[in-house]
Amino acid sequence: MLSYAERRTLDAVAETLFPGAVDVGVTQTFLETFVAVLSASERRRLRALLAALAASGFTRRRADGRERALLAWCDSRAALRRAGFQALRKGLLTIAYTLPGTPAWERIGYPGPLGRLRTTEPRLAPLTIAHDTTLDCDVCVVGSGAGGGAAAAVLAEAGLDVVVLEAGGHYEDADFDGAELDGLRRLYHGRGTTATDDQGIGILAGACLGGGTVVNFTTSFRTPDEIRAEWGGMFETDAFDGALDAVCARLAVNTDHNRLSKREEIVSRGLHNLGWHEGRMPRNVHGCDQDGVCGYCGYGCPLGAKQSTARTWLVDAQAAGARIVVRTKARRVLLQGGRTRGVAAVTADGHGVTVRSRAVVAACGAIETPALLRRSGVAAPGLGRNLHLHPVGGAFGVFDEEIRPWEGTLQAIYSDEVDGSKLETTAIHPALLAGAAPWRSAAQHAELMSWLPRVTLVGVLLRDLDAGDVRVGRDGSPAVRYRLSARDAARLRAGTVAAARVLEAAGATRIVSGHACGVQYEPGRSGSIETFAGDADTAGWGPGRLALYSFHQMGTAAIGSVCDDEGVVAGTKGLVVADASAFPSASGVNPMVTIEAIAHINASALAAKIGSGGGQLG
Repeated sequence: MLSYAERRTLDAVAETLFPGAVDVGVTQTFLETFVAVLSASERRRLRALLAALAASGFTRRRADGRERALLAWCDSRAALRRAGFQALRKGLLTIAYTLPGTPAWERIGYPGPLGRLRTTEPRLAPLTIAHDTTLDCDVCVVGSGAGGGAAAAVLAEAGLDVVVLEAGGHYEDADFDGAELDGLRRLYHGRGTTATDDQGIGILAGACLGGGTVVNFTTSFRTPDEIRAEWGGMFETDAFDGALDAVCARLAVNTDHNRLSKREEIVSRGLHNLGWHEGRMPRNVHGCDQDGVCGYCGYGCPLGAKQSTARTWLVDAQAAGARIVVRTKARRVLLQGGRTRGVAAVTADGHGVTVRSRAVVAACGAIETPALLRRSGVAAPGLGRNLHLHPVGGAFGVFDEEIRPWEGTLQAIYSDEVDGSKLETTAIHPALLAGAAPWRSAAQHAELMSWLPRVTLVGVLLRDLDAGDVRVGRDGSPAVRYRLSARDAARLRAGTVAAARVLEAAGATRIVSGHACGVQYEPGRSGSIETFAGDADTAGWGPGRLALYSFHQMGTAAIGSVCDDEGVVAGTKGLVVADASAFPSASGVNPMVTIEAIAHINASALAAKIGSGGGQLG
């Protein structure tokens, strides 16, 4: 995978970031977990980065010299150098703090995963594919998350023969033990390494049966009225109202499971002291413990309280006769004369799967859906454009009191005080803190990580006004290109300063942003909110200058551009988009309910066109 010299350089980088890394297996696990799933072009960039470091004499330097060399890359004016540093830093430190039994857990006061809590009978029974296979059906649904799951249930319950293809694996409640590394490997797109091409924004998306609904934080906002009015068309209809109602009913959306965790008590205290807005988060849960187990739910809910599509729509679809195929990636939609004929796919073991169908629902997410359509020959001008990411930044606060931020309700409250952003918080486990916190030296980072039991986060979820795009490489893999625009950066700045104000009002003794150069202050002792804002501006808001993440990807096959109000792709018959790629712009709220409502509408329209008696499309 790497040459001897490249591996030696990688070992040296790991040891510089986290002394002792090689002995506990950080670099080997990094290669097996993250590098193994990189595309050919990404591997070439990694090797070029290691070669450049080796050529500078990196491995021959003492530890302090290696730290200076890495900081020079971190603070470089060259975006490519910053991107290279951030990719290695995030990947290696994530491994260092998530390896099972890592000595880092004891040093930072983290108890580790929950372990498996119970044994349950599987709810879903995917087909076993042991050889090249052809399946016949009415509709092939590609993807099983919010869009694919809801669409599959509506279609199957309408009497249609449905096959669901899911690229990820099948896991049940009993498989979720809260382990971060295994959770990233099994449940997330790219094993959690997916990012924009400049590493400016890490992209977290589900990649298992149930998709993002398995790993999301249970937040279940209906599409805001102002967004519906902005989008117009079917979003302002009574039918969309009905779809929202049906989705919220099936997901058991409620505000009865909103007991505040310790970290949210602190955030609530800050909002109250400022006199700012605080709202109760609608959540798709039933029987949630809202305590020690709940905080691990980003790696799957072991109690089965989270009403993911794997517990709702997919169960409904299977009961109505739908067949489910996992670990099988759709390579292209089969189109002939503009008419959909099915899907060509391949299993993780290399077996070919051909699904012959009269219609295809593309619901594999705003990154993979445009790639699938592009590989299939769809040439709509807007395809892949209009990518919105809801970039998430914010600030961490360190308190004198113990918080144990990995425990308690994932998200119980939010604030709409800041125009254009939502202030939210969530559970903090080592991977999140290690990935988002600045690294200025091994000792500095170790000290910061030791604050984990006393840390809370105020996250800033930005409704981005401007957009990026998804492109498809020669190997068919998607690549995400996105740059935070000046006006979105200004809005993110306002949100970050607001987050710091909340933490200060709550009594934080230290407040740290996600800027790579380590922007922070100590209220009442050293610095102020004004110096914090000024230092953040000096540090910059560009790629590699601060840690940003995207939990929501939207807009790359948008209604009004690539598809019509019923999701039908322009120039095709029977090819329907039913996921967040159909959004005309960013939703401004966690998008799961909106996705499922779109899927409900589009699948209902498709079912009416086909009918259970063999009707024709178009």
